[in-house]
Amino acid sequence: MNGIIPLWKERGMTSHDAVFKLRKILHTKKVGHTGTLDPEVSGVLPICVGRATKLAEYMTDEGKEYIAEISIGKSTTTEDGTGDTVSTKEISHAIDKEQITEVLVSLTGEITQIPPMYSAVKVNGKKLYEYARLGQTIDRPQRQVQIHALERLDDKALLTAAEPTFRLRIACGKGTYIRTLAVMIGEKLGYPAHMSKLERTKSGFFQKKDCFTLQEIAEKVVASDWSFLAPLEKGIASFAQIDIEDAIYKQALNGRVFTEEELNTSVKERLALMHNERLVAIYKPHPEKEKMYKPEKVIELNDAK
Repeated sequence: MNGIIPLWKERGMTSHDAVFKLRKILHTKKVGHTGTLDPEVSGVLPICVGRATKLAEYMTDEGKEYIAEISIGKSTTTEDGTGDTVSTKEISHAIDKEQITEVLVSLTGEITQIPPMYSAVKVNGKKLYEYARLGQTIDRPQRQVQIHALERLDDKALLTAAEPTFRLRIACGKGTYIRTLAVMIGEKLGYPAHMSKLERTKSGFFQKKDCFTLQEIAEKVVASDWSFLAPLEKGIASFAQIDIEDAIYKQALNGRVFTEEELNTSVKERLALMHNERLVAIYKPHPEKEKMYKPEKVIELNDAK
């Protein structure tokens, strides 16, 4: 069984839980996710099965979209609604749309974030949330992340003490902490803030409408219906793709180095070598030999489910 499952992860479940349950449903051990999604967050979580697990790292690099609710006036230890209150400040003067728009524009593009203490980022070999659970706060490395778009989804004219929340669509690159983005929005407005709700609506090439729940997948497996399994080729849809002939195909399976002339390309990035519309291997420019390509990953083919 090889392919990608666009899973709709429900709230209350960890990404590891989802993988564990799918292994039981599919009766296979070779199952892996493409990046964790917090237990309290529902949303799109692509799951790689079989040989598709070789593509997980590439899929993790693709962009994501979220719908978040931002709550102004209170910050928490976890930067979301599950944590203890750190500080509060009631909205004293109504915040209008123009103020929020100005802040959203300033946070669009490349921004610098510091990972929250309640996160899985490792510092000195230990996950940050392990320090946090001991009541410790330590210095965290800054990271540059890409915010492609921030779009208001509600029509509130003003944010007030009685109505302190607003909804936001966020399109971003990998490594973005939406919780931290909520805090940054609050800081720019002059208030503590936190992310009160979150849903991931897109991950890489999969959207909410493409997804299946664990229950739906279990029912389809019983009915021998494999429609929930997307071809692994979808995981590298953004790569430059080269159609190769039979002779090149056989050599690629053995990991041979090729010249630009043999592959009929001069693309200076990763290449997906395709044969009969199936992914054979991922190649990249050779780091030492000019106009040559070397294999990064060879994907064996198998038509069996």
